[in-house]
Amino acid sequence: MPRDPEPNATRVYSHAEKMRVITGIIVCILLTAIDQTVVLPAIPQMATSLHGGAHLSWVVSAFLLTTTATTPVYGKLSDQLGRRAVLIPALIIFMAASAFCALANSVPMLIAGRALQGIGGGALLAVSQAAVADVVSPRERGKYQAWFAGTWAVASIAGPVAGGFITEHLSWRVIFWANIPVCLAAILLCARGLAGLPKAGGRGRIDYLGALLMVTSVTALLAGLSTGGIDFPWLSTPVAAFFSAGILLALILAWQQGRAEEPLMPGALMRTKIFRQVLSISFLNSAAMFSAIFLLPLMLQWVFHATPAASGLALVPFLATTVVGAYTSGQITQRTGRTRPVMVVALLTSAISFLPLAALPAAQNILWPIIVGGLFGFGIGAVMPSSLVASQSQAARRDVGAATGTLLLLRALGGAFGATIAGTELALLHGNLLSGFHLGFAVCAGLEALAALTAWQMADIPLRENTEPEISAPAH
Repeated sequence: MPRDPEPNATRVYSHAEKMRVITGIIVCILLTAIDQTVVLPAIPQMATSLHGGAHLSWVVSAFLLTTTATTPVYGKLSDQLGRRAVLIPALIIFMAASAFCALANSVPMLIAGRALQGIGGGALLAVSQAAVADVVSPRERGKYQAWFAGTWAVASIAGPVAGGFITEHLSWRVIFWANIPVCLAAILLCARGLAGLPKAGGRGRIDYLGALLMVTSVTALLAGLSTGGIDFPWLSTPVAAFFSAGILLALILAWQQGRAEEPLMPGALMRTKIFRQVLSISFLNSAAMFSAIFLLPLMLQWVFHATPAASGLALVPFLATTVVGAYTSGQITQRTGRTRPVMVVALLTSAISFLPLAALPAAQNILWPIIVGGLFGFGIGAVMPSSLVASQSQAARRDVGAATGTLLLLRALGGAFGATIAGTELALLHGNLLSGFHLGFAVCAGLEALAALTAWQMADIPLRENTEPEISAPAH
C-alpha cells in the first residue's frame, strides 16, 4: 500500500475521488449501525446456547460502552497518524472480534468479544466522518451527510429484522460470521479510497494518559447509566461508585488536558464558544431522540395494545423522516452556507411536535402518535448533519478528527442520558402509565426547546468553501 501523504497545500478533490472515500465510509457506518441492534432478537437463543442469561444485556452494553469511550481517542489519533493508518487496523480488530464472538462458548467470552468489537468500532464513525471533512468543504458536507443518515436509518431497521431471521433459520453465530466479508469489503474500499488523504497534523506526541482517562471516565459514567435501575437500584453503592468514579476521572482529565502537549481535545477548540454550543445542541437533540425511540414503541404496546412487531414497524416513519430531514438540511446549508437557521427551525419543529404526545388521550387513534413521530423525526434528522458540519467548520484541519470524535461522544452520552431518563419517568409514574408517557414526551419537548434557544444564541458563522483553514476558529 502507498504511504499516507504528509500535509500539503489545499487541494480540490474530484467527484470520483470524493465518491471513493464516501463508498468505504458508508460500509463502515453500515457495520457500526447494524451491530448495535442485530443481536437483540438473538439474545434468547444465546442464553439457551451458552447456558446463561443473567448478564446477556451486556452483549449490547459492552459494545456500546467501548465504542463510545474510544471514539474521541480515534479521532485525535487519526489527526496525528492519518485516517487510513487508524481506520484499517480498527477494521481488522472489528473483524477478529466478530470471529471471536462467533466462536464464544460462554457468556463472559461473548461479552469480551463484543467489548473488543466496540474497541474497533469506535474508529468506524469518528475516523470515517473526519475523512469526509478532508475531501468535502463544510458548505457541501451536509449533502453527503444525508447519505450517511439514510444508511444509518436503513441499518437500524434492517438490523433487528436480519438478526431475527438469521437466528430463527440458521444460528446466532452466523450474525458474527457475516461481519467478516463486510469488513473485508470495507478494508479494501477504505485502503483505496483513503490512500490519497494527507495527514491532518504531524506525528506529535500521542496523549496516552488522556486517552486512558477519557476511556475510563466515559466507561464509568455509561456503566452507571446502563446498570442503574436494571442490575442495581439507582440509590445503591455500585451505581454511586460508577458515577463518582466517572466524575472524578473526568475532572482529572480536564486538568490533564490543560497540561498535555498534544491533548485529545485541543484547548483552543474547546474554548470556542460556538463549538461548545454545538456540543450542547448535539447532546440535547440526541437525548430527545433516544428518549423518543424508547418511549414510542412502549406507548403503542402498553397504551394502544399494539403487538411488538407492529410497534417496531411504527418506528419506520420516524426513521424515514430523519433521513428526509437530514437530506433537506444538507441541501439548504449547501445553498445558503449557514447552519444556524436550519438548526433553530428544526429544533423548534421537533419541540412543538412533541407537545401533542405530551397531552395525548388514551382514546386517540393509534395512527396519531405514528404521524406525530414522523414530524419530530424530521426535525431531529435535520439537526444531526448540521451540528456535525458546524462543529467541523470550527476546527483547523489538524483538529478535525478531534472535533468529530468529541461531537460523537456527546451524542452518545446524550442518547444514553435520554434513554435513561425516559425509563426513570415511566418508573416514577408506573401507577399511571399514560401520565408517565405524557411526562416523557414533555421532557423531550423541553430538551429540544433548550437546544433551540442555544442555537438561537449561537453566532451565525458562514461555512467555508474549502477544506483546510489555517487555524482553529477564534472564540466568540
